[in-house]
Amino acid sequence: MAQREQNTNIAVGIDEKISWGRAFLLGMQHVLAMDLYIAPIIIAGLLSLDSMNTTFFIQMCFLAAGLATLIQTIGGLRLPVVQGPSYVPIGALAAIGGKLGLGAVFGSLLPGALIIALLGYPLKWFAKAVQKIIPPLVGGTVIVIVGISLMPNAFNSIYHAPGNVGHNVLIAFVSAAVLIICILLGRKAKGYGTFFRLVSVILAIIAGTITASLFGSVDFSAVKQASWISFPSFFPFGKPVFNLQAILTMIFIYLVILIETTGTWFVVSTVTDSKLDEKRLNRASVGEGLGCFVGSLFGGTPMTGYSSNAGIIAITGVASRMAIIAAGIILVGLGLIPKLSAIITCVPEPVINGIFGVVCVAIVMNGLKVIQHVVIDDRNMVVIGVPILLTVGTMVLPREILNSVPDFANYILSSGTAVGAIATVLLNLMIPEERKRASPIKKESLT
Repeated sequence: MAQREQNTNIAVGIDEKISWGRAFLLGMQHVLAMDLYIAPIIIAGLLSLDSMNTTFFIQMCFLAAGLATLIQTIGGLRLPVVQGPSYVPIGALAAIGGKLGLGAVFGSLLPGALIIALLGYPLKWFAKAVQKIIPPLVGGTVIVIVGISLMPNAFNSIYHAPGNVGHNVLIAFVSAAVLIICILLGRKAKGYGTFFRLVSVILAIIAGTITASLFGSVDFSAVKQASWISFPSFFPFGKPVFNLQAILTMIFIYLVILIETTGTWFVVSTVTDSKLDEKRLNRASVGEGLGCFVGSLFGGTPMTGYSSNAGIIAITGVASRMAIIAAGIILVGLGLIPKLSAIITCVPEPVINGIFGVVCVAIVMNGLKVIQHVVIDDRNMVVIGVPILLTVGTMVLPREILNSVPDFANYILSSGTAVGAIATVLLNLMIPEERKRASPIKKESLT
C-alpha cells in the first residue's frame, strides 16, 4: 500500500472494497463534476429539437452514459472509467440529421458500434494495434494532448455562460480555489486530510453554487417543471434508417472516438498504476462498442471515457471501481427520474468549469509522468511537440475555415484531441528511431 501511494498517490486501489454509502458519495462527485449534458444540448440544438424532445434527449444520454459505464467498469475494461457523450461526432451527427433525418442518425450509430466491439472479440485486433502503434511515448503525449485540448472548453464555458462575465469568472475562481485548498489539505494522510480529499469536489461545487446564488445565477425552476418518472423505449426518435454513406461516416468517426477514449484509458492506467495488457484492451474495445450500441437503442449518442474523472481519481486518491459503478447507477437513475437530471443541469456552468480546469491540470501532469523518463532527442521532440502544436492550432481554427472544408475533414478538425492523437501516432510510425551505438569505452574494454 505504501509503495502504491508513493508512486501514484492512490489510497484505495481499483479492486478494493469500500462501503456503498461511501461509494455513492464518491460516485456523485464524479457525476457532478462532469459536463455530461453539454454535448447533448449542442446536438439537440443542431438537430432543431423542441424543448420537450431536448429534455428527453438529455435524459436518454444520461441513461446511455450510465449503462455504458456499468458495461465498461464491470465487464469491459474493468478500470474506474466513467463513460459520457463524446464531443467528436457532434458535427457528423448534425450533418447526417440535417440531410437525412433523425432516423438516419441512429441508424448510422448501430453498425459502427458493433464493429468497434468486434475489433476486441472475436477478431482480437484492437490490442495488437494499440501495442504496436501506442508505446509509452505516444500514450503519454496523447494524455498531455487530452488535458491541453480540454482546457479551452473550461474557459470558453466560463466566459460565455449566461450572466455577467465578471461574476462568472469569480464563481469559477471560488470553485477552483476551494478544490485546490482541499487538495492541499488532503496531503495530510490521516484525520481531516482524508475527509477533505474524499469530498473535495462536492465541497467545491457547494461553495461555487452558493457564490453563484449571491449573484442570482442559480435557477431551480426546471426541477419543479420536470416529471418524476420517465421510462425509456427503443428508438424513441423514430425507426432507424440505414444509409450507407451515413454508416461509413460514423464508422470513421467511431475509430476517431476510439483513439480519443484510448487516451483516457492511458490516463486512468497511469493514475491507478494498472497495466493495459492485451486481454484488458480487447475487453475495453468490446465494452466501448456494446456501450455505444445499447445507448443508441435508447436514443443516446456515442459514448467515450471521460478523462476528467481520472483527474478526480488523482485528486481524491480513491480508484475503487465500486465508486464508478455507483456513478453508473446514479446516471441510470438520472435517465429514469427527470427531476434528478434537472438538478444536475441547474448547477451553474462556471462552477463546473472552474473545477474542470483544475482537473485538466491533473490530466496533463499524469501525461508528463508517463514521458518523464523518455530521452528528448530530436526525433522525440518532434513526436511530442508537433502534435501539441497542431492541437493548439486546431483549437484556434477560425469557424469559417472549418465550415469550408469537406465533411470528413470537418469531423476531425472539430476535435483538437483527435488531431493531436492522430498526429502523434503517425509521426511515431513515420520517423525512424536512431540506432543505439556502442560507446568507444565499451568497445575498448572488450578487446
